[in-house]
Amino acid sequence: MTRILVLHGPNLNLLGTREPGVYGRHTLEDINQSLIDFVANKSVELRFQQSNHEGDMVDAIHVGRNWADGLLFNPGAFTHYSYALRDAVTAVALPTVEVHLSNIHAREEFRHHSVIAAVCLGQISGFGWRSYQLGLQALLDYLNDSKKAPYSK
Repeated sequence: MTRILVLHGPNLNLLGTREPGVYGRHTLEDINQSLIDFVANKSVELRFQQSNHEGDMVDAIHVGRNWADGLLFNPGAFTHYSYALRDAVTAVALPTVEVHLSNIHAREEFRHHSVIAAVCLGQISGFGWRSYQLGLQALLDYLNDSKKAPYSK
């Protein structure tokens, strides 16, 4: 069984009503359910957490190191300045994929840089709710590939 922590950052609890032109009309519950449906026939356990508080998110990452195989992470606005979250991802060494609903590189200048992306396997942004599904697939593929023995002659 592969276990994934899906961690949603600040203001994502308001999805569906918060700036739908930017973030879409899907609620956080819709996104979580889409991920549950996506892994329905796979041996994958998802645990979801959302917080508007940086310290709570750090704590969730720390706890995740004891049970999770990977982290699917939308840090929200913390993406751009939270060295505490970056350090938490580094400290626990969980394979991590950063996801964003909007294309952060096509928005305001301050959103163009992620302090967290450099310590992640990769970043997926701009595909709305599908960013989560694409990120989860990439994370699961990475975990599956890392379980395979390396090629040898």
